[in-house]
Amino acid sequence: MALTAIEIYKLLPQTNCRECGFPTCLAFAMQLAQKKTSLDKCPSVSEEAKAALEGSAAPPINLVTIGVGDKALQVGNETVLFRHEETFHHPCGLAVIVPSDLDDATLSARAAHLSGLQFDRVGMSVGVDLIALQHVPGSDFAAAATAVAQAGSLPLILMSDDPAAMEAAAVAVADKRPLLYAATNANFDSMVQIAKQHGLPLALRSEGIDDIADLAAKAMAAGVTEIVLDTAPKNPKEMLLHQTAIRRAALLKKNRQVGHPTIVFPMGDTPLTKVLNASVAIAKYAGIVVIDFDDPALLLPLVTARLNIYTDPEKPIQVQPGVYAVGAATEESPVLVTTNFSLTYFTVEGDVSASKIPAWIVVVDTKGTSVLTAWAAEDFTAETITKTVNEYDVGSKVKHRTLIIPGGVAVLSGKLEDLSGWKVLVGPRESAGIPAFLKTLPKLA
Repeated sequence: MALTAIEIYKLLPQTNCRECGFPTCLAFAMQLAQKKTSLDKCPSVSEEAKAALEGSAAPPINLVTIGVGDKALQVGNETVLFRHEETFHHPCGLAVIVPSDLDDATLSARAAHLSGLQFDRVGMSVGVDLIALQHVPGSDFAAAATAVAQAGSLPLILMSDDPAAMEAAAVAVADKRPLLYAATNANFDSMVQIAKQHGLPLALRSEGIDDIADLAAKAMAAGVTEIVLDTAPKNPKEMLLHQTAIRRAALLKKNRQVGHPTIVFPMGDTPLTKVLNASVAIAKYAGIVVIDFDDPALLLPLVTARLNIYTDPEKPIQVQPGVYAVGAATEESPVLVTTNFSLTYFTVEGDVSASKIPAWIVVVDTKGTSVLTAWAAEDFTAETITKTVNEYDVGSKVKHRTLIIPGGVAVLSGKLEDLSGWKVLVGPRESAGIPAFLKTLPKLA
């Protein structure tokens, strides 16, 4: 059982030194009990207290690392049920299945393709995180693993229920630190031995929460420290129920047996239903989602959903304030004004690009909020726009003195003209109207 804040407090030095970042040892104990900080923040805790607090200080969901280097994927270590309570720390990994019976050239081409399958979303590069190499009986699993590891840059999931094939593949690419999938009741001892021998993370598969909890307890007792759970749901409803129940049991009931990230294989009769079920798994609460398609049109909504869910709600994705050229902007080009919320900026930038008319975009620091939100919070005002225009010397980039502001804040135009000395044009309310607006824009003065 996890210790309460008072029980943790009794084990702390009680000096209120504040070196942990909290005003008192009690405040630190309360945060520790809620898994919102770590014991290593206390410089004076005794070794005896460390031992007693180890279980309470450990995250409720263990951290699992797959792969090595800058492409390594970490899943788990989550502390909350809902994003608004704190944030989700480790984005769900997306894995694409590749069968092992392809020839080496095809395997290499697939690995290279998946490794480069990235999308630009609000200035960030997002895409596939893992390659799930699925063992096809009769194929050389070790050779396939080697080919994929050499040609691609993504971490691997080795998928086989055959311990002999898994052992050969694990030996071949152990230095890449793949996830082994999966240990079951039928092959448990062999798979555990392989994972321990090579120091690799291990996925467990068993039907239902009770069975997977029992299997996880056995794996932990056997010395496996990095575990991923698959409850083998029979349908999407059961998948959602399992994912939610495991998360709640780990966080609210402090059940260490299910305190591990999960892996989900979305079901569906069509690609669209698989995408929908994968989206559910990303939201509730899969550590890894394994799909069998790589169509960019189907992947894009998944990486977008994941990006939205795993963005810190207290720290919106922001663009650095300043003035940006879109296309070959000149001193004759129009100047548009917007906020530094990434989604807003990149939407505006995309629509300006679509117009084929080079332009300047002035980005005002609105703490990462959209136009109307920033206006309501008085972060996007005549004063802040004027300050930005002057601070980044926009006047030196163009001959004219005309600013174009979003139509939703037309009310700012009069005061902005007075404060800035620039003429103000009111643009369209929606960014989608920018191309047509710019194409009909008269010569600027």
